[in-house]
Amino acid sequence: MSDDEVLDQLGHRLEQEREFGMFLARHLLRVRDRGGRLQPLKANAVQQAFEARRGQENIVLKARQMGLTTWVAGQFFLKTILARGVLTVQVAHTREAAEGIFGIVQRMWENLPEPLQEGPLRRSKATAGRMIFGERDSEFRVISAGEENAGRGLTIQNLHLSEIGRWPGDAAATLAGLRAALAPGGELTMESTPAGAYGCFYEQWMRAEEAGVTRHFFPWWMEPAYVGFAASGWSVDERRLVEAHGLTAEQIGFRRGLERSFRGLRSQEFAEDAVSCFKATGECCFEVAAIERRMAELPEPLERRRGGALLVWFPALKGKEYLVAADTAGGGAEGDYAAVQVIELATGLQCAELREKIGTLELARVAAGLAREYGGAMIAVERNNHGAGVLAYLDAIERYARVYEQHGVAGWLTSAGSKPAMVSRMGALLAESAEMFLSARLLEECRTFVTGAGGRTGAAQGAHDDCVMAMAIAQTVRAERLERQRG
Repeated sequence: MSDDEVLDQLGHRLEQEREFGMFLARHLLRVRDRGGRLQPLKANAVQQAFEARRGQENIVLKARQMGLTTWVAGQFFLKTILARGVLTVQVAHTREAAEGIFGIVQRMWENLPEPLQEGPLRRSKATAGRMIFGERDSEFRVISAGEENAGRGLTIQNLHLSEIGRWPGDAAATLAGLRAALAPGGELTMESTPAGAYGCFYEQWMRAEEAGVTRHFFPWWMEPAYVGFAASGWSVDERRLVEAHGLTAEQIGFRRGLERSFRGLRSQEFAEDAVSCFKATGECCFEVAAIERRMAELPEPLERRRGGALLVWFPALKGKEYLVAADTAGGGAEGDYAAVQVIELATGLQCAELREKIGTLELARVAAGLAREYGGAMIAVERNNHGAGVLAYLDAIERYARVYEQHGVAGWLTSAGSKPAMVSRMGALLAESAEMFLSARLLEECRTFVTGAGGRTGAAQGAHDDCVMAMAIAQTVRAERLERQRG
């Protein structure tokens, strides 16, 4: 029997027997351990647990450095060299990470038996991030999520998406493109450490079960190397972990070291459960506990319009005065959301909210319609960027004259000078009067409104802040008008 025929038989058995993959990894593949020594790829506790429950599509939430990326690389490498006509793609969050993963796979090939390297597994092409096995008509690629058109035009049999929570740019769009390239019956593994309760990975994790994706969670204590000095005098929280999961004094000692090193981010970097790890970003501009308390008690909207884009909780009442605020966007399927908030002027109570990808003309039409519905309310339009177009349409097309002016200029200007006060006001209202807010979309955006580099505030990567900014404009203009009335 030729080497080529042997590979065919091994590939057939690999497809039929789940444990055979672990056997082959141990006997064929070599990796470097934490000490830099070349060792067989023997499945650790995390890797064994993953294999035991692995489905066709998988999503993995894990602590740092659990060995999952190396394991999936190894299993997909075996599926590539033992089958014919297979394309395997691994996607890393950065170019440097992609180079690191490709180095792992390169080492696996370099340590295969020489007759295979020089025979059926001879590479007909090997460049940075790419191996082609001509005789098997198979290919293994490692790319970064930041590459333009990642995965476009490909038909992929094995797809591994690493650290999705840290992908740059529009991670959801990149993921959609890659998933569209996955062949029917292809295998998918998405994995990441948590990066906050927002963004592409969080959304994929939360809806995995309804999408038929197998969820895997691996806390830090499944890694045997994570031990420290034996700890004594356990806290209530530490004792709970010991009793629930059988942690040792050395593991508790390691955890205390994490507290000193990572502080508020310990639960994010070294996950202990699949809920708190997402909430441990430590960057949110607002009081998270108040947001979550309010989210737990939100009422259903009285009315849903425009396919659910426009929600109404309180209709207009005669004798009450209202304010309409609009945060503009370019519109279109690829653009940002536009948002409109309708609030009661006297109390600040949220009455209605629009969040939709629409252009300036349609936004002007909807905003004017709401303003008329709510007793001829004043409209405050953010005049940054596309706002000038909305203001022009309100004047020329809608003939709506009751538009907020700032220093004699139509519209509200969000600037480096005005934004901090707007954000501070929203923070105070969320902490002291969260009951005035009724929108889950708004509160979810508040939860992902973070402080970034240089102290700049805005939506976290992969999240949106359109509803937040529209509400911040509404509440700031309301406060200004009430102050004028009192003066």
